[in-house]
Amino acid sequence: MKKVKDILYKVAIKEVYGSTDIAVNGIQFDSRQVQEGDIFVAQKGVTVDGHQFIAKAVSLGATAVICQEIPTDKKEGVTYIKVEDSNTALAIVAANYYENPSKRLQLVGVTGTNGKTTIASLLYQLIKKAGYKVGLLSTVKIMVGEEEYKATHTTPNSVAINNYLSKMVDAGVDYCFMEVSSHGIHQKRTEGLEFAGGVFTNLSHDHLDYHETFAAYRDVKKSFFDSLPKSAFALVNIDDKNGPIMLQNTKATKQTYALKTMADFKAKVLEKRLSGTLLTINGVEVWTKLIGEFNAYNLLAIYGVAELLGLERLEILRIISELESVSGRFEYTVSEEGITAIVDYAHTPDALKNVLQTINDIRTGNEKVITVVGCGGDRDTTKRPKMAFIASQLSNQAIFTSDNPRTEDPQSIIDEMEAGVGAENYKKTLSILDRRQAIKTACKLAVSGDIILIAGKGHETYQEINGVRHHFDDLEEVTNYFNQLKKH
Repeated sequence: MKKVKDILYKVAIKEVYGSTDIAVNGIQFDSRQVQEGDIFVAQKGVTVDGHQFIAKAVSLGATAVICQEIPTDKKEGVTYIKVEDSNTALAIVAANYYENPSKRLQLVGVTGTNGKTTIASLLYQLIKKAGYKVGLLSTVKIMVGEEEYKATHTTPNSVAINNYLSKMVDAGVDYCFMEVSSHGIHQKRTEGLEFAGGVFTNLSHDHLDYHETFAAYRDVKKSFFDSLPKSAFALVNIDDKNGPIMLQNTKATKQTYALKTMADFKAKVLEKRLSGTLLTINGVEVWTKLIGEFNAYNLLAIYGVAELLGLERLEILRIISELESVSGRFEYTVSEEGITAIVDYAHTPDALKNVLQTINDIRTGNEKVITVVGCGGDRDTTKRPKMAFIASQLSNQAIFTSDNPRTEDPQSIIDEMEAGVGAENYKKTLSILDRRQAIKTACKLAVSGDIILIAGKGHETYQEINGVRHHFDDLEEVTNYFNQLKKH
């Protein structure tokens, strides 16, 4: 049984009331989960202040409280620890409680606007195929060796992260690949973790509802690289103008990858088809089932990481040629009539542009490109007109529909999207509120050879409307419609 004093190592403490020589049963930051003997960490959140629930946590049996403000009504026999920042304290305490599992395996963090899930998931596949035990912390799923857990956030809370890493250590995992979101960094969820390496993919328009300015968003990503230890590597996409910024203050070994400029890891796309891509990586040819220039960047990043982790070059290339694409990332199905439907998670202007440019590169003749796209509610509103502009500009037909409207009116989201469509593209657009109907309409408009892109939700199997999640799967919808066509 651990004691409070054991798990406070490296926490910036201001004051202590009571004894730290008491046992800890578990760590909680949600007062409703508190059990007898737990330590409760009161965090100042975006919408809720955990300090309001200290008394409730104590009434449920918390024997110690970590907080930024000591309550006036302290309870006899309970230890109160005042800290500089509760979020940071929670992360460090969680790492100590689970005996710092990140130091007992090789943890690599992947951050950036687009490509995090693909890179982390492909690295999991690659290193596993190379014969190692691997862990994955991603938006799509969490893997502890062969065991799968459901993911709820891109970057889980710090207690969950350390719990999963601890399970990985127990399972004999050698490497873990983790998506590191800007929210996760900003909310200090990655504090107290020791990374063996960090990857920067790119930076484009996203999460400005949370970070407010692009500079703030960029600087949060940069802080992840600033905190990497000297023993780690920092691998960045140097074709992105923010790549060099990530490396400015890092103590880690600086490494770069690029398609367009000189870099440590360099690729060149030789041939693009719907069945895959032929490219060279550091001068050696490799065929991959993954499609598009954006995936060439993703593959370059995983090649770089694998080599930096000590794998043999030709072995890495051999495995890259076997890799399958990630769920909801340029995932496609073809109807009997020869209509191709592509489902992709693209939910930022940059990602949508990348996917549509890839489709247009692969097109061989007169095929139409029909794009079905929406924008999430209660999220960055400034990207809505941009997404609509890109969809209408790069498609023959764009259908605007609902994504996850959450608590917003779906029609007002579409109205904001339509404002971005130029006069010359207006005739190419339709607005259909119901996503199922929008997908069906795209299928009805398509003929043999046409390509339908259903963007925004990718791997998600739900649609969130007014706080309620309803089952909805883009790939399932389009597959069902194609199957109906077979019967007629």
